[in-house]
Amino acid sequence: MIYSLFHHLRKSIIINEGWNEMMKELFEKALGLSKPWFIDSLKFDAENRRLDIHIDFEVGSKFEYISEEENISGKFGVYDTVEKTWRHLNFFQHECYLNCRVPRVKPEDDKVRQIDLPWAGKSNGFTLLFEALLMQLCCEMPVNAVSRLTNADDNKIWRMLQCYVEEAREHEDFSKVTKIGLDETSKKKHHDYVTLFVDLEQRKTVYVTEGKDHTTIERFTEVLEEHRGKKENITDASCDMPPAFIKGIGKNLKNAKVTFDKFHLVKIINSAVADVRK
Repeated sequence: MIYSLFHHLRKSIIINEGWNEMMKELFEKALGLSKPWFIDSLKFDAENRRLDIHIDFEVGSKFEYISEEENISGKFGVYDTVEKTWRHLNFFQHECYLNCRVPRVKPEDDKVRQIDLPWAGKSNGFTLLFEALLMQLCCEMPVNAVSRLTNADDNKIWRMLQCYVEEAREHEDFSKVTKIGLDETSKKKHHDYVTLFVDLEQRKTVYVTEGKDHTTIERFTEVLEEHRGKKENITDASCDMPPAFIKGIGKNLKNAKVTFDKFHLVKIINSAVADVRK
């Protein structure tokens, strides 16, 4: 009887070990991991609705580090590691986190540097795929709503957005911008304004700046020329009727014809008609 129980227990252990290895292999394929990376362990917490995936690398591995600015390129052995965690796409209804000992290398200049990881996003704490989800959600709803929906810190989301916006702006080309629309909007109470500049042909916002005075147009022309645009190419500018905008356009966009939007013209006409009726 004792032998039978021992045999059954040993068989169960073998089955469980086989099941664990199969689960690790499944998650490795799902995450797109390849050598030297592998899943070391999985920890599922049903009470807190959380899955932790622990990733490790094979002993003796070398990792590529490339920096054009520092003129460094090559594969280097691991100097030390740093423990890090990233929020990943949910595992069904459960939050999922990747945990890893991140290798650091020490090139010839004796400075320690952290390698880039295939799953890491641009912001600290999110995977690339989770950032892709957040970016899609941020296109459709306010950041505060995205934070509540995903249970992700809104400050981290804002920092992530800033990273991608700054990268996108580095590659902006305004050489074909000829027709612009500009308008101010209140961002907070107590008359705290920002001015938006829109490419009317491409129908996209090209610049946003603080304030609503004539210097906003000057700042716009500076950004325009930083991205291969020319203020002489602006032939049309559409805006409402504040003197500050008219002054700024006349001073900085000398080739632009000003078009006042019909909403404000109709409003002025209706107001004048109402005054006559009194």
